[in-house]
Amino acid sequence: MDGDELIPDAGVVLDRHAEFGCAAEALWPWIVQLGKGRAGWYLPGWLEWLVPRRRRSLAVVDPRLQQLRPGDVVPDWGPGDPTFTVVSIDPPRSLVYRSVRPRRRGEPLEFTWALVVEPLGPARSRLRLRLRTRSLGRRFPRLVTLGADLVDRATVGLMVAGLHTRVRVK
Repeated sequence: MDGDELIPDAGVVLDRHAEFGCAAEALWPWIVQLGKGRAGWYLPGWLEWLVPRRRRSLAVVDPRLQQLRPGDVVPDWGPGDPTFTVVSIDPPRSLVYRSVRPRRRGEPLEFTWALVVEPLGPARSRLRLRLRTRSLGRRFPRLVTLGADLVDRATVGLMVAGLHTRVRVK
């Protein structure tokens, strides 16, 4: 998949996918505007109302957020100043991010996140998401991988649920 070559020795590979009732070209604008300080990370409506109004995700496609180029930096939530750097973008098909985040001990956490939109028909598409990183824990690698999988499953699940409500908005 796009971006796999950036961390060829990944010890953790997490794959997710979701299908949408819209063409790939209709899904793409929602993907490209993701990010803190951009359109947000999308939450489902039942959860979005808990977020302060100024930090809520957009419910519309914003033409000003449709331009990304390799090297662009997209802020993320979390401790410190985490960011994603655009490695590659191939509209309306794929977007690959890379992030390097310091850790209190040991090597920094380096990972890639690929978002690939696949057409399934005139009004159907699939979003594939792949996170790749080197092994996160030397002492208990399976436990660390399980923890990463649970966090990724929850965050991507919420984002996909929010995305589903938005692509239906016309």
